Order: sequence, then structure tokens, then C-alpha cells
Amino acid sequence: MTRLFVDTHCHFDFPPFIDAMDESLASASSAGISDIIIPTVGVDNFERVWQLAHSYSQLHAAMGFHPLYLNRFQEQHFESLLFYLTQHSTKCVAIGEIGLDLYMQDPLFELQQKILIEQLKLAKRFDLPVILHSRKSHDQLVAILRRYLVPACGVVHGFAGSLSQAQAFIKLGYFIGVGGTITYERANKTRQAIAQLPLTSLVFETDAPDMPVSGFQGEPNRPERIQIIFKSLCELRHESPDEIAEQLYINSLSLFKLDSSYSKLQGEG
Repeated sequence: MTRLFVDTHCHFDFPPFIDAMDESLASASSAGISDIIIPTVGVDNFERVWQLAHSYSQLHAAMGFHPLYLNRFQEQHFESLLFYLTQHSTKCVAIGEIGLDLYMQDPLFELQQKILIEQLKLAKRFDLPVILHSRKSHDQLVAILRRYLVPACGVVHGFAGSLSQAQAFIKLGYFIGVGGTITYERANKTRQAIAQLPLTSLVFETDAPDMPVSGFQGEPNRPERIQIIFKSLCELRHESPDEIAEQLYINSLSLFKLDSSYSKLQGEG
């Protein structure tokens, strides 16, 4: 069985990838990655991500405003987001990266909540899933998601919380993003949670070039290191590696309405 993967969260429009796109795509393909979803962080990289998604069959765009960059947000930026969404392109597969972040100093939390709610409304309007950022804010995020339902649901990216917090998201229909956190033995709480969650509620991600996996600290993360995350997940779970890979691949295709295509692995643009 050929094991295929979707990297559901990779900032592929940043260095080192943008400087060596063909080589980076070839490396990802050699690791079995058929699709990469690139979330935006703000209006500054909307066009770059959009053009990448429309230039390569393996790449897909998620358009949205990241909570860490709202100090530069202006109301007219919403018009830019609407411009892309109203093109109804199949290469735009989600709204993201959006969410809440209480980890940083002076988080502008009221503004974060306002922008998040507006984007959840857009996700409902355009029938798109959302890619959710959440740091030190799982409980607040769940409360907002209960009030503003997104029919297409989405994924809680880079999950690093408890079993009960993950279950609260899953109960609302959301997937849990399994990333580099589980490769660290010290991340006991998250590893135990991921070990116990339904396989049908998990998807892989790297967050490359961020969120380095264990053994590669200080280096830019890369999509092909999804193999290391996969290995860690197999060590935590009771299912066979083939079953784990197949189910998470199915989950990703279903959530983001992607075609299962082996041709993408041949590096066709």
C-alpha cells in the first residue's frame, strides 16, 4: 500500500520553500505528500499564496487573518479577503489561519474575537472549513464556535491541549491537527490525548517552517518531516501504520474537498 499524506498546514510561501519551489515540492512528493494547504497570515501574503495555489496542482490556499498579526489590521482588509472568496475558486479550500491567541503580551483580545467571529460568518456564507489557531485559548475558542456554527467545520491546528479540550472541539465536528508536538516525549498531556482520540478526527500537519520536530530544533521545519510525526503517531496508537495513514488521508481529503490524485506525486504543476 502506498502511504499518502496531506500536509494540512504549511507556510510554503515563506523561505526556505519560496526560494526553491520545485525542489521543495519534489522533496515533499518523495515523502508521499500529495497535497499541501498554505494558510495566509494577513493581507500581505494573500496574493502570494493565491498565485502559488493556482500555479501548482499540489498546493491549495486558505485565506484569512492570523490573530498574531492584527496590530496591522485595517477594516478595508476585509474587502480584500472578500475579493478572493467571491472568486469561488476550488483552489481556495478553507478560511485560515484564524483564531485566538492569549500567549503573547497585549493580545488585543477583543479585536481578536471580533475578527474571528466575522471570519466564521464568512466560512458559513462560502461553505468553507476553517483552520483555527489556538494558544492558551481553547476554552474561549470552543465557546465562540458553539455560538457561531460553521457547517463545514474545520481543524484546530497544532493542537497542544488536554483530552477533554480536544473532545470539546470534536463534539462540534472539528478535526484535531497532529503536528510536531507529539514528537517530544515531554509533551505528555498532548501525546496522551492524541493516543485516545478517534482516528476519524485527526489530520496531519507540519506548520513548516515553524513547529520543528524533535531532533531538528533550531532548523526550519519541512513538509517531508510529516514522516517523523507519522512515526510518533504510530508509536502512540494501537492501529496499524497503514490504517493510520489511510484514515488520516481520507479525513484530510474529506474536510478540504480534495481530489485523491497520484499524479500530484509526479511533481506536475
